[in-house]
Amino acid sequence: MPLNEWEKIRHLLVVQDLQGQRTIPLQETTYSIGRDSRNAIVLRSRSVSRQHAILLRVTLPESDQYGFRIIDGNFKGKPSTNGLYINGTKCFSHNLQHGDLIAFGNSQVQAQYYAISNISEKAFSEGCAIEDLSDFLLDQANSANPFQTLIIDPNFEAASETALARLASFPELIPNPIIEMDLEGTITYLNPAAATKFPKIKEVGKVHPVLAGLLNAIQERNINSFWREIKVDKEVFEQCIHYLPESDLIRTFIVRDITEQKQAEAELRQRDRLLQAVAEAANYLLVEMNYETGIDKGLAVLGEAAKADRAYLFKNHRHLDTGEMAVSLQFEWTRNNFLSSRHHWQNQLYQSSALARWYASLSNGQSISGSIKEFPADEQKLLARDSIQSLLLVPLRLDDEFWGFLGLADCSEQRLWSRHEESTLLTMAASISAAWHRQQAEERIRFQALHDMLTGLPNRLLFDQILAKALPNAARNGESLAVMFLDLDRFKIINDTLGHSLGDKLLQSVAKRLQESLREGDTVARWGGDEFTILLPQVNYLDEVTQVAQRVLQALENIFYLEGHELYVSASLGIALFDEHSHDAETLIKHADAALYHAKDKGRNNYQFYTTTLSGKTPELLNLEKNLRYALERQELTVYYQPRVNIATTEITGMEALVRWQHPDMGLVAPSIFIPLAEESGLIIPIGEWVLKTACKQNKAWQMAGLPPLTIAVNLSPKQFRQSTLVEDVARILTETGLEAHFLELEITESTAIADLDFTTSVLYKLEAMGVHLSIDDFGTGHSSLSRLQLLPLHNLKIDKSFIQELTTDVRAAHIVKAIVSLGRNLGLKLTAEGVEKQEELDFLKSINCEDVQGFLFYRPLSAEKATEALESQVQTFE
Repeated sequence: MPLNEWEKIRHLLVVQDLQGQRTIPLQETTYSIGRDSRNAIVLRSRSVSRQHAILLRVTLPESDQYGFRIIDGNFKGKPSTNGLYINGTKCFSHNLQHGDLIAFGNSQVQAQYYAISNISEKAFSEGCAIEDLSDFLLDQANSANPFQTLIIDPNFEAASETALARLASFPELIPNPIIEMDLEGTITYLNPAAATKFPKIKEVGKVHPVLAGLLNAIQERNINSFWREIKVDKEVFEQCIHYLPESDLIRTFIVRDITEQKQAEAELRQRDRLLQAVAEAANYLLVEMNYETGIDKGLAVLGEAAKADRAYLFKNHRHLDTGEMAVSLQFEWTRNNFLSSRHHWQNQLYQSSALARWYASLSNGQSISGSIKEFPADEQKLLARDSIQSLLLVPLRLDDEFWGFLGLADCSEQRLWSRHEESTLLTMAASISAAWHRQQAEERIRFQALHDMLTGLPNRLLFDQILAKALPNAARNGESLAVMFLDLDRFKIINDTLGHSLGDKLLQSVAKRLQESLREGDTVARWGGDEFTILLPQVNYLDEVTQVAQRVLQALENIFYLEGHELYVSASLGIALFDEHSHDAETLIKHADAALYHAKDKGRNNYQFYTTTLSGKTPELLNLEKNLRYALERQELTVYYQPRVNIATTEITGMEALVRWQHPDMGLVAPSIFIPLAEESGLIIPIGEWVLKTACKQNKAWQMAGLPPLTIAVNLSPKQFRQSTLVEDVARILTETGLEAHFLELEITESTAIADLDFTTSVLYKLEAMGVHLSIDDFGTGHSSLSRLQLLPLHNLKIDKSFIQELTTDVRAAHIVKAIVSLGRNLGLKLTAEGVEKQEELDFLKSINCEDVQGFLFYRPLSAEKATEALESQVQTFE
């Protein structure tokens, strides 16, 4: 048994009341005794007062031991009703000695006090559980285990007036440590709590952290009371100091243990630093135009805030030689006294024994944290190169893809990373992933904004920027430059006959040949459709331009082999030189364009230089096409709606969407002029999609306004119908506008339908499966028959207005219309007559049971507002 345990005095109180006997080990500083259940020691007898007595722990002089004093009455000084008897003698207070018998008013309730030593903690605990303690004491008092008792001098310090004064203020009672020291640094008093909390304070004396500096502090201060914080080992306390000048004593009072508070405050400060660092880093990542600069600054503030020695960003990639998954250090921050470790961390294979565990954990979204002494041996060897002692790694993820990891390293000490540090690093990882995603998106956007997506060539915007930079360089160097405008000959025929997909591949092949035919430093851009522009930024001799133009034309002479087809294309080139007539970018392009049309007039497959005589020869349609390219962007296009009317009820059963172009200078441009131009230039694709979306949105708006639901009919041009993404585009627009598919009717012309019946059948069945209604427009003009069209999933036939206009003048037209209506009805199709302008035409159509009509007789094409008014008026009419 250890010496300190052998010498320790243990105190027992054996209580006997009406409920029997029990042994109570006395370990607290104070006990209240009485019959009230709230007392520390409850006595079961009516003869006992509610609070009969107080048992106080009293420190013994010149030792680290203590005894107990019993005082009659409660804490307020009120004595018990039946008194307190020690060994048969009534008393107010008494210092208990081993074997004392205490009676609480009468012999019904008694307690015997024991103070024993030379006994182990185990034997002491067993003794407390024994009913008859006297037998236990006898057993312990043998020669093999001598029993010692504690004899307390009844005249010891606690019985003095000074001790009684202390007891009156209850320093012995409270659980807070109290220490007194004189001006010589000698400890004059310790209460039980102080002796227990600071067992070495008497041995250490005035240099103990509780007393250190107090003598100097008292001398330097003009006040007698002050507070301070002290640290004893790893604990922190709040201490109150009182100087008693009348007795030259310094009394200290440990107010409370603030260790957890200080730890919490330190954690809060660290968390605030980390949060501030994350916010600062996120700001760098957001505002820095350069992604790499933002990462460097972000890692620096994070490393400083986390008090780390290194901060890393690793990025995953395929190994350059093996193609296996590897990782490399992409960004690193280190404290000033640490060297970069970037060279250690390049092309590290995840399959290696040192990194396999990292990949398994990080790729599953788990962090890696701890002291490297806990890491596997291969990992320790890898990290030892950089003197790393503690490491924290979190994964970098984007859209569930593990693309790298972020790390903090401590090279100075073994360290346990806090949950705040880990969560901060995870937050930082999310910010970096977002920044990386944003950077990729911005790069894509920048590329898309400045390049043609089909060919990858610079687009018109980038070409303009390059040309704008080249002009002052040419002027400064005394050189010229050339702008070429190239247009493919017969491309439209190939695109229309073989399809849009093949046309795109041809454009890609043309772009590649053009790039190969240019000099280093020259630029080729896709201007739009089948047009390209070329910039030669350094021209000293005209022959240089001629040679490039000839190489371009020769490059296109060779056959293009695409999807089993042998394709032949040629090009027309217009060239403008930087001179006094073409002195700025806009003029150069305009003059090259004019020269292009001159080359076309010359029979195509040639090049022509701009001369001043060409200025008035640019075709009028060229200007119209250029304006049409910007019509959508400038919101010059609008959609009108022509109602479809039921002949029998005159009720509006549907609307047909019709595009109109209101040019700010030219006024209203006729559809018969700009629609063919749009079809030829390819602009019909974006225009057609815009019309479809606008019409669906308007129909949904009518429904939301409570107007009767109806179908909206939209014409698909031949080029639009042949788009490979048509079905997906229609589905997307319906989803975006919220319009149900059966409220949309798509119209194609008869000639479009029969151009490739297999293709038409496939597309229409897909649209019909979506619930979209399908219609043949201008029926009767395409030289087809209903027997061929009955293979298609159609809902409506629209009889071409050319037949309607001849109903009253040509008997054959009337017979044809009647036959169409009859056959159409037999096939279950609805019939709509277009272009009805006269009552006689309406009467005839009614007589042959044609269901619906469109035409000026009822409504002209209406703006959205006017069409809404017509629908609202109909609601009122039919109510």
